[in-house]
Amino acid sequence: MDTKNIIIVGVGGQGSLLASKILGHLLTAQNYDVKVSEVHGMSQRGGSVITYVRFGDKVYSPFVDKGQADFIVSFEILETARWLPYLKIGGQIVTNTQQIDPMPVITGAAAYPENLVEKIKSKGIKIDAMDCLTLAKQAGSPKAVNIVLLGRLSHYFDIDESAWQKSLEANVPPKFLELNKKAFELGKKI
Repeated sequence: MDTKNIIIVGVGGQGSLLASKILGHLLTAQNYDVKVSEVHGMSQRGGSVITYVRFGDKVYSPFVDKGQADFIVSFEILETARWLPYLKIGGQIVTNTQQIDPMPVITGAAAYPENLVEKIKSKGIKIDAMDCLTLAKQAGSPKAVNIVLLGRLSHYFDIDESAWQKSLEANVPPKFLELNKKAFELGKKI
């Protein structure tokens, strides 16, 4: 199997690192060679957090170059737009439509771009965009956006749901497991 590349992007505190950990566990359990690399940036100050997940028969590097991502999984729509150059032709975006104002918007130095989903679609890019925050709240916590996104991402993989559930069980603390299972199901049902 050729190496597949996933970039997970978000803003600090959204749970992108847990999402990459769950995904890495899932893919390893499917007998793929998996490499995961985390780039935290200014995550503690609301800055970007980027994780690369690469899997295949043999993977030599954890990093994804521009134009090589099969998937971009994004926790925030402006982060989606920021990382578009990394998506390969024919690649798939799975994104939350939530908007989190970056510092230039907060200070009034810039305006948050409007209609980003429509602008991305107009370029012929495949984008699966949904309000994951509302679904996460429905599951029991706004912090479950990451698991809602994984539920939606599961549509693009031929991996049995029981394997996804096992990876959730292996990486989510028991007291939050049922909430996260519900979030996964809500994302999957969309």
